Amino acid sequence: MSNTNAQGGWRTNKWIRAAIPALLLHCSIGTVYCWSIFSQEIADYIGFSKGATEWAFSFAIFFLGMSAAFLGNIVEKDIHKSSLIATICFAAGMALTGCFIYYGGQHPKSIVSLIGIYVSYGFIMGVGLGTGYLSPVKTLMLWFQDRKGLATGLAVAGFGAAKAIASPIMQSMLNGLGDGGIYKMFWILACVYFVMMFVGHLLLKKPDGWHEPSGDEKKPSIMEVIKTRPLTNYIGIWLMFYINITCGLALISQEKMIVKCIGLAAFAGIISTISAIFNAGGRLGFSAWADTMKDRNTIYKLIFILSIAFTGLTIVTQGIRNGEGNVLLIVLVLALIFFVNAGYGGGFSNVPTLLSDHYGMGSISAIHGITLSAWAFAGLTGNQMATYIVNHSGEWIDHDGVKMNPVGYQNVLYATIVLYIIALVVCLLFVRKPEKAEK
Repeated sequence: MSNTNAQGGWRTNKWIRAAIPALLLHCSIGTVYCWSIFSQEIADYIGFSKGATEWAFSFAIFFLGMSAAFLGNIVEKDIHKSSLIATICFAAGMALTGCFIYYGGQHPKSIVSLIGIYVSYGFIMGVGLGTGYLSPVKTLMLWFQDRKGLATGLAVAGFGAAKAIASPIMQSMLNGLGDGGIYKMFWILACVYFVMMFVGHLLLKKPDGWHEPSGDEKKPSIMEVIKTRPLTNYIGIWLMFYINITCGLALISQEKMIVKCIGLAAFAGIISTISAIFNAGGRLGFSAWADTMKDRNTIYKLIFILSIAFTGLTIVTQGIRNGEGNVLLIVLVLALIFFVNAGYGGGFSNVPTLLSDHYGMGSISAIHGITLSAWAFAGLTGNQMATYIVNHSGEWIDHDGVKMNPVGYQNVLYATIVLYIIALVVCLLFVRKPEKAEK
């Protein structure tokens, strides 16, 4: 009898059935953000430029958002099927990426290896990312009804923290595996992440009391659900999400060079780890804080107002351009980097709970999935916008043997502050305080 009770206990434990599997899934797929650790090694090994290989990461983020948008209904109907799809696609994509890197090493400058990496890391892994990102979110909100923000923040923080956890491990593997370490690393990690995600897949379960409509029951379409509120309300949420990601990626993509500009090249690795911690902390902190508010949209107002303030101060003081040797400006630039990372993370973790407040829990996975299309488009525009500005403004200088463009990095902030102001206006005018949504 005691054995039955114990078995029933773990089967109905929200930490074992929701939180732990969510962390196993998100801590695995979140390593997509470790791309910068090994992108140069891939480029060198297969004989292509770093710019050519960078598209693999952009494709991964694009297909993350688009697979979430198009497969949201599968997640809604069957989280076991969706989490298994995520496990197989992510691990297979990583293993195949290793295979095409190996092929590229044997046949330098072969277009087959480059396209293979685009398909494996970009498309196959991207599908695993999108379905894996969505699968635990609704389940978490169902198990943690009273603290939905804390629950989703915990999982999404795992996605953000994955970079801080995995980066030193990957770097150690690259250094320790010798010649061909880059493709061996992908093969080893494919096995590790398959095990982690498969365990998460087995454990993930919705509460016994939750009833999903059966095939005989008519479930409203996504557009019918969205139209239960003014359409501008959803458009506003989508735009806020898109702009926050675009601005975050624009700054984060230049973070390493900005740190070198202000004279902290020796601490670039440490600062990258700290910024990843802020990213994860923002996901958990902002979403938990939102649980205490009557309107979760208040969190976005705070994120945009503080982002405008830090960005504006850095523009007025020309902090990136003049920061080297000036302690106050160095602190200001670091504060900008750390807060943008925190706000970027907080924007992610609050989207599903904000949507559930407005549109209920019935179709939240599908609506959240469609909203993640903003991430797909931001993944293609954020980095590229910043790169275009840096390449077409300012002046490249030699700084201790490194080519950099301080004015160009500073000019990126003019674009982001305009976008942050637009996001704040959208947040204030379009996204209304939610009424009590139908469950």
